[in-house]
Amino acid sequence: MSFGTYARRVRDEQASPVRRHRALRCAVGEYGPLGFHATWAYLAATAVPAPDLRRDTAALLRALDTLEASRAARIEEIAVFAARRRVEKAAGVRVPRGGDPLVPPWRPRWPGGAGPSRLGLVAAVATSRTAFLKLPHPDPTLLSDDLGHRFADLHGRLDACAAAWLAALGQPDGPTRDESAGIVADIRRRISPGHAPLNVPLLQWLRFAELLDYAVKATAVPHSP
Repeated sequence: MSFGTYARRVRDEQASPVRRHRALRCAVGEYGPLGFHATWAYLAATAVPAPDLRRDTAALLRALDTLEASRAARIEEIAVFAARRRVEKAAGVRVPRGGDPLVPPWRPRWPGGAGPSRLGLVAAVATSRTAFLKLPHPDPTLLSDDLGHRFADLHGRLDACAAAWLAALGQPDGPTRDESAGIVADIRRRISPGHAPLNVPLLQWLRFAELLDYAVKATAVPHSP
């Protein structure tokens, strides 16, 4: 089913809170710009549910409004991007310009408005950090002693950077901003072409590192909580 169908179910006052809650989760499954769990944490934090989204239908609707606004902004971005690419292709520019957020590969980003909510990003990163710490480490039989130490150092740096940003409640200092970008670059350098076994944990680390780096950059200037 489509995002619109799920959105209508969330707004259906005749449906039970459980069904409306499930419909919102399905909507996030269709459109989750930060990844499913991080997007859900963002919405739950910014909707300020009392006590939670399962019972607070007003908060459920606020969360849907936030998600729909972001999705509408994303759709508008795609339309503008497509129109620009038609002009560029007609002029002989076959490759999209670098740095455009709509050019693959996927990166976590919250489209729309004056900027993402700092509170929402703190919740998203906190949720993702918990998941990151539960991830299995690379198979030691695939690592030399030196490479094992490098991976352990990289894992520790990523966790420490996330912990520092969370401890500052999403108000990063200069070293944190530099470190988050450096960690993303270091993980990317470790990823091998093709389907190397070590790519599996590294790609999971990269997803969290990119979310953290986006959050660090997005909160480097004041945004509304």
